[in-house]
Amino acid sequence: MLPKGLLKEYSQVLSLIMRVVDILAIALSGWAAFYYKFGLVAMPSRYVTAVLAAGLLTLLVFPFFHIYESGRIKGIWKNIHNLIRAIGTVLIMLAGLAFLTKTGEQYSREWFIGWSAFSFILLIIFRAHLLIILRLMRAHGWNERRVIIMGAGELGLRLVDTVQQALWTGIRVVEIFDDNAQRKPNEIHGIPIIQTPKNISAYLTSKKNLVDEIWLALPLRAENRVKEILHELRHDTITTRLMLDVFGMDLLNHSVNDFAGFPVLNIRSTPMIGMNRVIKAIEDRLLAALILLLISPLMMLIAIAVKLSSKGPIFYRQKRVSFNGHEFEMLKFRTMPVNAEEKTGPVWAKAGENRATKVGLFLRKTSLDELPQFINVLRGDMSIVGPRPERLVFVDQFKNQIPRYMQKHLVKAGITGWAQVNGWRGDTSLEKRIEYDLYYIENWSLLFDLKIIFLTFFQGFVNKNAY
Repeated sequence: MLPKGLLKEYSQVLSLIMRVVDILAIALSGWAAFYYKFGLVAMPSRYVTAVLAAGLLTLLVFPFFHIYESGRIKGIWKNIHNLIRAIGTVLIMLAGLAFLTKTGEQYSREWFIGWSAFSFILLIIFRAHLLIILRLMRAHGWNERRVIIMGAGELGLRLVDTVQQALWTGIRVVEIFDDNAQRKPNEIHGIPIIQTPKNISAYLTSKKNLVDEIWLALPLRAENRVKEILHELRHDTITTRLMLDVFGMDLLNHSVNDFAGFPVLNIRSTPMIGMNRVIKAIEDRLLAALILLLISPLMMLIAIAVKLSSKGPIFYRQKRVSFNGHEFEMLKFRTMPVNAEEKTGPVWAKAGENRATKVGLFLRKTSLDELPQFINVLRGDMSIVGPRPERLVFVDQFKNQIPRYMQKHLVKAGITGWAQVNGWRGDTSLEKRIEYDLYYIENWSLLFDLKIIFLTFFQGFVNKNAY
């Protein structure tokens, strides 16, 4: 029998196994379709290349559809629905690659259709069987940690809500203790709230193997009560956890570390440290260089159009604020006459204004005026993905009006961002924009960046709020 909690402890290994099996299923489907069509075992190199490309796309695309998240909450049919969407996206991208590289004629259409069908069947069969096996294992208690929460206050109730919404963790709250249970409801989410036993240790002993852990969810001011409970449990071997009551604090990218032997809670920090910073720098430099190479003819045409549209320089240089409040000179194609803000001073761009030239208006509507910022990325002033930078005069204004505004500067400013691909740009809600910017910082990953770049091609350039 597997020890309890095994799947929870090795959830990352399980996720890795699922990815490997998915790629093998894609490869096996390609080979099976080839054998079915041509009756040959050995595949030509061009077919092998297509299968390898599909495997790479599977690694990149499937996480966007939450394929490797636990199915305990969503259920089998929701998982299969997401899987179908993910497979369909991979196949569409493969077809697009064949079209762009003009290699479509080299492949049999019947093979591609058969490959698609076999992939759907194999992956869905694998996923369905995996979910059924996991449910059977959980039904036998092989992936379960039974927990008692000490404290029915705000923190304790938050913990219960979180556990109930993330049952994939294998945690089941069996009871909630509280020193003033008579003032609390009898239960929450079906979990009974009971008066704290006079002798907690004896109570746990009476439960024998029915409880695996006890979580102390008491407010920070209850330090003495925590010490009392720990003293009561000094002879017990039950896993005991102290849950930090930090939800009322202003948290961003928080974590717990060890510093010189002391546990330290990082309340607010940048994700761009260590290897993350290296990965982000490589991503920015490589993609910026490649994109500049590809768009250089377009930039030449825009430069000529800007120069002919009105007197003045091709580029507009403006001081903006980026990582850690650092000021830099951001480049844009000039879209207005050189003296546009001479009388008004710095003003926020709004719909219906007529300051831009005709060429400039087109560049703003299509966001083509932002293309020179890839040069800023190569310089290291900006990232391709990140919160949009603002002028210092507006930073000084917004930081006193919008809570947590300055926290957007925990990463480098970007050409595009999570807020922009979700429509929060131009003269829209700054509060919502900051909300999306902070979500990006909290959840940053290389795959998240690639997702935003991918979405920018479809949602980020032409937008009703771009003017």
